[in-house]
Amino acid sequence: MTIWCNASFPEPAARLLRDEVHPHRLLYSTEMQTLNLAGGGPDPLLAEADIAFGQPKAEQVMRLDRLRWIHLTSAGYTSYDREDLRDAFQGRRAILTTSSTIYQEPCAEHALAMMMALARQLPRSLDEQRTRHSWETVEIRDGSRLLAGQSVLLLSFGAIAQRLSQLLAPFNMNLTVVRRHVRGDEPVKAITESQLNEHLPHADHVVNILPSNSETKEFVNEQRFRSMKPGAIFYNIGRGTTVDQNALLAALQTGHLAYAYLDVTDPEPLPPDHPLWTMPNCYITPHTAGGHDGEMENLVKHFLANLHRFTSGEDLVDRVI
Repeated sequence: MTIWCNASFPEPAARLLRDEVHPHRLLYSTEMQTLNLAGGGPDPLLAEADIAFGQPKAEQVMRLDRLRWIHLTSAGYTSYDREDLRDAFQGRRAILTTSSTIYQEPCAEHALAMMMALARQLPRSLDEQRTRHSWETVEIRDGSRLLAGQSVLLLSFGAIAQRLSQLLAPFNMNLTVVRRHVRGDEPVKAITESQLNEHLPHADHVVNILPSNSETKEFVNEQRFRSMKPGAIFYNIGRGTTVDQNALLAALQTGHLAYAYLDVTDPEPLPPDHPLWTMPNCYITPHTAGGHDGEMENLVKHFLANLHRFTSGEDLVDRVI
């Protein structure tokens, strides 16, 4: 089989891919992508492939009947989450998989790290150290909180949210997850979107892990921010398009929200003069929640493991179509 790839991996990840795909043919794209989140452009070489690994252009893969399997180097699949592509894939029995397994641990740890840091007033302490060289013992001690007993509301219950719920379990927090369809076998309390508004006023922490699609655009809107508990903390490790950022800014400016932590924004990066950059109660990381030592090698290993499953006729991990 021919495997097309447009992901530019550093050594030794690139060497691992070259060595382990044998006896299959590895065909590199004419336009390599240095970021595993960036979508690629059309490539005539893709027509020669049975398998695509990276970020091929969605409009092109729909037209290529030879393609049997596309494996994305990202957890998200926004540009592929469309009815015409799904119909095309299902019509020819093509498969779409993602790399969400690779990102569930770092993204969950990233969210937990910020939750703990804000509870213990670490960002404020660092600000005082860097800017004022002050020793605000009383105020910072009084402002510190315990996570135990607090309520967390997770918007989504995919791989990242499931791992985060496991990491939060030892802290004895009250955890509720929102998902499109409650199955009844969830290890934590699960509610549907129709029940969200009655739970928002009781959550100390609202963690948004929603993907970007037509149904989730500005899902966290002005009305939902108003419904949140005064003094709540909002986190976004999903996608920037799922949040009404003007409404978020207003909630921070009025103090209705105590803090916001954003690993994703819309657009990315925000314009230099965007007010969220300088809001004292807003903390931003540059879409790094999924980053970790060995990330590129793990992406290749995940693909290779799925390649073995594919050639053996087994079920693939992280399959979405």
